[in-house]
Amino acid sequence: MDFKDKNILVVGGSSGIGLSLVKLLHQQNANIYVVSRSASDEWPENVHFLKADVTGSLDAVEMFLPQQLHGLVYSVGSINLKPFTRLTAEDFMNDFQLNVLGAARVIQQAIKPVKNAAGASIVLISTVAVRTGMPYHASVAAAKGAVEGMALSLAAELAAQQIRVNVVAPSLTDTPLAQNLLSTPEKREASAKRHPLGTIGKPADISQLIAFLLSAESGWMTGQVIGVDGGLGKLKTS
Repeated sequence: MDFKDKNILVVGGSSGIGLSLVKLLHQQNANIYVVSRSASDEWPENVHFLKADVTGSLDAVEMFLPQQLHGLVYSVGSINLKPFTRLTAEDFMNDFQLNVLGAARVIQQAIKPVKNAAGASIVLISTVAVRTGMPYHASVAAAKGAVEGMALSLAAELAAQQIRVNVVAPSLTDTPLAQNLLSTPEKREASAKRHPLGTIGKPADISQLIAFLLSAESGWMTGQVIGVDGGLGKLKTS
């Protein structure tokens, strides 16, 4: 993969999967634009950065972006795990606003430069919990299920303009977002054992697939939801 002369926007690129993707795209010669609440000391020097919260004003995004945008990745998410009876309407609304409305609003701000680029690619992030029932995941699974539905509809709407839209659905990945779930050796071991491959995901496991979906090598793929989940979403081994 080579992203020379390609402009890629990563929303939420300061940690976890987004940060891993920024580093990978830099190695592949991309021009990288990041919208995030904070910057990262681990970014290469030539990353273009706009400080913004996806639940707040995004008016500056349109002016921040170049005339052509060849790829857009919305790497923003939440892990809000509670028993269903303890979930409030506010919990559901917060997860929906962050995961669904944030993605929709960013894409709307970026759609002009995306359309200006020949064969652009949009990648959204879901979760294995949408298609694999898991206790305590009702709020986040509902929000990410909406992300998948929006992505498929958008893929159909933009196909005639050669704009591809795909979704990556990870399982538990070793990122700052998941640190409470992986805070002890015992928790890490238990989480790993839940996966048929016996391991927890790494950010690079996800970012490598995202980069492929952004690249010309995946040029005949759109409307797909792809699991990167250690086998958890499809396999039962015990």
